[in-house]
Amino acid sequence: YSVLDVGGLTFLELVNLILFQILFAWVAYALANALVGFSLSIVNGAEDLDLSAAGPLTLPLGRTAILMPVHNEDPDAVFTRLGNIDRSLRALGADEGFHLFVLSDTRDPDIAAREQAAFEGLRRSSGQSGRLFYRQRANNQGRKAGNVADWVRRFGGAYDYMVVLDADSVMDGETLLRLAGFMDQQPRTALIQTVPRLVNRASIFGRVQQFASRLYGPMLSNGLAYTSGTAGNYWGHNAIIRVRAFAAHAGLPRLAGPRPFGGEIMSHDFVEAALLRRAGWAIRLAPKLGGSYEECPPSLPDMILRERRWCQGNLQHLPIVASRGLHWISRIHLAQGVLTYLMPPLWLLFLIAGAALSVVARRAGPQHWDAYSLDMLNWLLVISLLSLFAPRVAALIRTLSHAEERRAWGSPARLVAGVVCETALSALIAPIMMTAQTIALADILLGRDSGWPVQRRTDGSLLWGEAARRHAPHTAFGLAFGAGVLVAAPADLPWLAPVVLGLVLSIPLAVLTSDPALGARLRRLGLFSTPEERATPAILSGLTQPGALMDRGDRAPGRTTLEAALATSPGR
Repeated sequence: YSVLDVGGLTFLELVNLILFQILFAWVAYALANALVGFSLSIVNGAEDLDLSAAGPLTLPLGRTAILMPVHNEDPDAVFTRLGNIDRSLRALGADEGFHLFVLSDTRDPDIAAREQAAFEGLRRSSGQSGRLFYRQRANNQGRKAGNVADWVRRFGGAYDYMVVLDADSVMDGETLLRLAGFMDQQPRTALIQTVPRLVNRASIFGRVQQFASRLYGPMLSNGLAYTSGTAGNYWGHNAIIRVRAFAAHAGLPRLAGPRPFGGEIMSHDFVEAALLRRAGWAIRLAPKLGGSYEECPPSLPDMILRERRWCQGNLQHLPIVASRGLHWISRIHLAQGVLTYLMPPLWLLFLIAGAALSVVARRAGPQHWDAYSLDMLNWLLVISLLSLFAPRVAALIRTLSHAEERRAWGSPARLVAGVVCETALSALIAPIMMTAQTIALADILLGRDSGWPVQRRTDGSLLWGEAARRHAPHTAFGLAFGAGVLVAAPADLPWLAPVVLGLVLSIPLAVLTSDPALGARLRRLGLFSTPEERATPAILSGLTQPGALMDRGDRAPGRTTLEAALATSPGR
């Protein structure tokens, strides 16, 4: 206010002030959470307040179902992951307490036939057909959430807990044992969410996400676990859930009105966690517990496609935030999800309004700004930049100050170089995502439903023609915005260079960062390498060659009915 109030606030200055307050508060909220996680790791070294990974492994008392809902996924990749999980459990002698279910919503008949054949191969390799089950739904009502709900209604009574996976998820046996054991010990806990580590990507885009998530994630999730307490959140996969609590309290409402705002709730996980907490159950986050993995989108267009679906799903939470009886932290989780997709348009407005204000100020002459205003403006710039970059620096300090983690990452010099390169690349990608999410928001407000697109799991390169088609609007906006700044306020162009360059270069950025060959070169140089790449966990073996561990000798379709699960559960 002190900077802008030179002879009274104009309308344009008032708009800039309001936008700056909102956006700075958003950045400060993220910074505060990061500093909580950093402080905990530095002060007492305990990064997991409620769920310790230490101590001997014991067999859990309750029976656990591992659910993998699939929809037109690559069967070889899906069943390779399940095979790894099954072998990990059998190696620990814990297989009898864990049953594996593939819940298929696949509509493609060829893929469905391959699923059934791959399932038969998994049954043969396991030698324990009484613990492995496959079901293909005839009705896809409710999508993934409906698939899980249908399983709970029909078969949930046979199990104490369920672990919900995504098609690209994998969890090792030790992690599953510890989760189930903790649920045995804490009868008022309904859900424990692990923090999956991103793995198995070859493209530069995927490797940068893996690197950033692995380096910054532990500190951020530790802060989130501390501030959320027993009112944590659910991310839809890689979590263990108490079936009885879920069945009693996590039924989803159907929102009034047509799609995209009405109908089935797409981002069901946040809502299910809020409903469980409303009923008095504890929802916990386990940031230190390893052995939980997933994959990320392999390219920029794939990320934009996923964000489009998540944008619609989170905007559906708007009427739910004010629902009666929700814990106030659950409301914050829901509101934060909504704000995540409302912020990009505000950033875009702030850039445009700021550029316009700069033009007006320069035309008003030097007397428009006094020395005090310019000094305060410089301090604002410093504080804003520190707020944006502090979480990265704090995470780097945290990692380098822990000897075990420092060794796991390898060369400190390569780690620092990775942070610098990731920051630069993220600065170029951020304006593309900002523009794409703004377009997505406008699309949803116009009433267009995202549908149920299948996420690409491969690391295939992006063709130039496809990249040009997808990123032409971003390129055009970047050229127009850059030209406007160059003509009206050329002195501001250096400050806006990352925004303009990111948008103008969106097509080559999308193509080059999706290329697995370039990603492989960076891996050989040790750039963006994660501890999981330096020492691959056994649970991840074979995932880069889907189906290599499966018996493909017999492709005859077959299945084990889910009703057989009840026969092994007398008295339930």
